[in-house]
Amino acid sequence: MTERNVVGWFEIPVSDMDRAVKFYNDLFGFSLEASPFGGDQIAMFPADFEKDPPGAAGCLYKGKDAIPGSSGTIVYFTSPSGDCANELKKAHELGAKVIMEKTEIPDGHGFFTLIQDSEGNRIAIHSQQ
Repeated sequence: MTERNVVGWFEIPVSDMDRAVKFYNDLFGFSLEASPFGGDQIAMFPADFEKDPPGAAGCLYKGKDAIPGSSGTIVYFTSPSGDCANELKKAHELGAKVIMEKTEIPDGHGFFTLIQDSEGNRIAIHSQQ
């Protein structure tokens, strides 16, 4: 059994943020609010980041690369090794397509890498180092 949850973050792509926020708020009774994220928009799902482990959290995401439908949800897995570069190396060895090399997230939120799995799904791996 793992000490941390397997899924660390997810994003659901949307084309109309207002419509998506209303849908999720109405469906689940949330109080999502859209906010700017660079030139894009996000609406975060409720999460307790003080809890240890914090569990899976995520957001609705509207941006130039967010295409609902066939692009699917991007699931961010927490790096088991603590450095997503290690899993990226394994992905290379397994022949996975690398979509984005290890990249720093602004404001001290760590690093991530984006790959295409063996089935063609986009997945990401996150770590603090």
